[in-house]
Amino acid sequence: MSAQSAGSDPAAHVMKPGWFTVNLLNRSVAWATRRGFSVWGSRVLAVRGRKSGEWRRTPVNLLRVDGVRYLVAARGHVQWTHNMRVAGGGQLILGKHVQDFTAVEVADDDKPALLRAYLKRWKAEVGFFFGGVGPDSSDEELRAIAPKHPVFRVTPTGPTTPAA
Repeated sequence: MSAQSAGSDPAAHVMKPGWFTVNLLNRSVAWATRRGFSVWGSRVLAVRGRKSGEWRRTPVNLLRVDGVRYLVAARGHVQWTHNMRVAGGGQLILGKHVQDFTAVEVADDDKPALLRAYLKRWKAEVGFFFGGVGPDSSDEELRAIAPKHPVFRVTPTGPTTPAA
């Protein structure tokens, strides 16, 4: 897998998933999550497409820090992050339970502690996408990669409801 970027613009940083991830790993995690089995905090993220308006779904890791929930884009500025910026929220799905939420993007300077917590929990799964930076890296090293990894604070907007 290679990083695709336009010059040195961190906002263009995207690490596209390979065949194994798309066809086996993501589908397996999404399948389990849709059936109510959370794999290390997994959820299915549903967010409306910024152009089509149709619901788009992808498995994500839901990070909790001090009682606050976050979504971290390990692969960079991928489609769900672009859609989230436009939609301002979406749904997190675990089995038959759906939680509507709003989302606010976290500023780069506020990301080091969140990236550290994310990497502490999921480094084995996603560490490759962080260019050698890990949970034991300095705040400066985490701050340097922060622009490449969008983070959204997730705020529930109502009760968790059964899926339709």
